Amino acid sequence: MSNSSSVESLFAGKGETVSFGERFQASEQFDRVFSEGMALVERSAAYLDGDGRRESKGLPSQVTVLYATESMRLTTRLLELASWLLIRRALKEGEITTQEAEAKRARVKLQTLGRPAHTKGFEELPKGLRELIEASFMLHDRIVQLDRAMIPQAVDASANTSAINPVANQISTLERAFSSGLRRAASR
Repeated sequence: MSNSSSVESLFAGKGETVSFGERFQASEQFDRVFSEGMALVERSAAYLDGDGRRESKGLPSQVTVLYATESMRLTTRLLELASWLLIRRALKEGEITTQEAEAKRARVKLQTLGRPAHTKGFEELPKGLRELIEASFMLHDRIVQLDRAMIPQAVDASANTSAINPVANQISTLERAFSSGLRRAASR
């Protein structure tokens, strides 16, 4: 019996939805992603404080500016990823509630800044930095996919089914923003 069919048979006829987020967060796979992410943070910090610092001293001035820019972007990206991982682990361990996790997660910006491989001079950066940048983007892409899959699904009232609809979410946000602004203006 395949894994998917065993899950289907477990919930067949019960009308229960299986939350990928809850299942993943409780799994050993999450623990591996967490360990991988934290190891990348540690490896990057060690590189930037050690070999990277030494390697950057011998770079031409234009490449030195690119090195500084890309190392700051790497650090920022890794801090965001580590924050996401720590929030998920705290939720898994019961240290925070789902509401607290959602509030904290809203402050984490999993931005997709331009991939530096297309930047002029990227190949002139030290190999160690390029490898860390590429590894950070691979982890970033995985976490963004997991984050999207773990978002509580909004109920679509017209179809009475669960679906993620980013356009509807944005429209709803705009409506709330404008309606609160109109209420404030009317009360003056």
